Amino acid sequence: MKKKKLDRLKKDPEFSKFLESYYGSIQIEETYSDEDDRRDPAQQDENDRSKSQEKPLTGSVIHSWCKQFTEEHSRSALISLLNAYREACHFGAETIGYRFQNSGSFCNILMFMLSNADEIFRRLFQISSLNCRKEGILELKNSSKWNDLKPLVKCYLRSTIFLLNQVNDSEILAFTMTRLRASLLFLAAFPSLLNRLIKATVSLWATSAEVLSSASFLIIKDVATMFGSNHWNTCLSKISVAYLARSRVSEIVDAKRLQFLRDSIVELYSLNVQKSSAKVLASISQLAKMLQWALQTKKKEAVKKICSWEYVNCIDLWVRFISANIHDYDLQPLMFMTIQIINGLAYLFAGPRYFPLRLKCIQWLSFLSSSSGFFIPVASFVLDILEYKVVKEGGRSRNTFNITSVLKLPKYYLKSQNFQEECLLSVLEQLSLHFAQWSYHISFPELAATSLIRLRKFHEITLAENLRRMVKHFIDQVEQNVDFVQRKRDEVPFSPNDYQSVDSFLQLEKPSPQAPFTQYYKGVLEKASQRSSRECGKTSLLEPRKSKRNKAEHRKGIAAEKNHPAVENGMVGSKRKRKTVKVQ
Repeated sequence: MKKKKLDRLKKDPEFSKFLESYYGSIQIEETYSDEDDRRDPAQQDENDRSKSQEKPLTGSVIHSWCKQFTEEHSRSALISLLNAYREACHFGAETIGYRFQNSGSFCNILMFMLSNADEIFRRLFQISSLNCRKEGILELKNSSKWNDLKPLVKCYLRSTIFLLNQVNDSEILAFTMTRLRASLLFLAAFPSLLNRLIKATVSLWATSAEVLSSASFLIIKDVATMFGSNHWNTCLSKISVAYLARSRVSEIVDAKRLQFLRDSIVELYSLNVQKSSAKVLASISQLAKMLQWALQTKKKEAVKKICSWEYVNCIDLWVRFISANIHDYDLQPLMFMTIQIINGLAYLFAGPRYFPLRLKCIQWLSFLSSSSGFFIPVASFVLDILEYKVVKEGGRSRNTFNITSVLKLPKYYLKSQNFQEECLLSVLEQLSLHFAQWSYHISFPELAATSLIRLRKFHEITLAENLRRMVKHFIDQVEQNVDFVQRKRDEVPFSPNDYQSVDSFLQLEKPSPQAPFTQYYKGVLEKASQRSSRECGKTSLLEPRKSKRNKAEHRKGIAAEKNHPAVENGMVGSKRKRKTVKVQ
């Protein structure tokens, strides 16, 4: 019935003249609806008609529009520029009646609008470039000027956000992000577009290279600070989900990239620590429940969830957040809960195959102790590594291996000399860090006593001369520091009950670079840094050895295939092509 009425109207000559004049100049109001991208049939008919009358856009035409708007502030020129800009942003997806003559005209319209749109709209609304308050835009929504310019602003923002999902070039995306960030103020009037922007920027932040990821994070950070608690919560939840999604892998290929994402989340959560603490507490409580379930049931499914990069990176995230803010906020309850989770994780995975995971637990505890100033006993966890038992000692592993990229080691790697040296070097590095933190404390002789006993025992039973030499050198350095603290302690006049004097013990000597343990610890840090840089270039993809049983089954399968009737009749070849897999 509606179609018949429209057909009758089209036969009306006056109405036909009106349609021709109406379609003669495409308006921004017709291009977009106010709330979403869905168009009604009338708009679709309009687009179909405009496609049949595509107009070529040359560089001279775009230049004339730019000049006309710059000199005369022509509204029609601005509308033409915005329509052409929308066509460029939707290039390859859809068209509204324009086509670009060459790549130069395409680039010109993009560069002009991205470079000047924010300044144009601020001049039209008479808003200062220093004014970044969303309340200013919300006040303008009730004015007649806003009703007149709203479609123009929305067209620019909408097209630019659409461009983020169309372009793959990182430089264009980074420039678009930078210019869009300058116009975030106008998105206060368009909540639906703001949500689309958050979704697009979070995706680019999690999957792009460092430059583009940094530009995306700046927009996320500005949105979280400018647009109230609702959008702040949205940013936190989406960025956390994206980070954990990147952690659902069996092996960390790019550790630096993941560290950048982690530090970005810590920075975002630190913008409002009081509100963030509730989210962190909920996450840590969930981690504790998962660990408790694994400790109680020992089910394979529960243990697998605990020994995963998703679980480990979540703990690492909250350790960094607590360490970054514990001096300024009361985060001790969160820290104590995290320490309990780490201790439970270390006890659950105490075997030598879980050496990388146990080493991470030790590093977390040392990091929390160093940042908070609380004493956390880690020496027992570190020295337990020296007591790892392997079946037999073998030679060096021929395959290069980055031990920090996995959580569980293959069995055959435990028999190599590489594993034994890696364990000892990690023990000395972590003990050096622990002792360096408390090397000036009045209780250092008692702190180091048990560790020295266990290290001397290891020095007596080990057969490798290079390992004995490293342990002996470490023991000598610790004993020198014990003698140094003991001599200073014998000279003090106060009692152990004088806590203020105890806390200030040797604080004047602490900055001295000539302290007994300081020089040794600097050397350990330099060697650890060199070793870490070498391991970054290694791969952890090891070629598994075939067991005798697998080899026998393999030979049996080949023999059975040769005796198969299809082989005897010549239907298939009897020889197998072997693929050689090279481990880089």
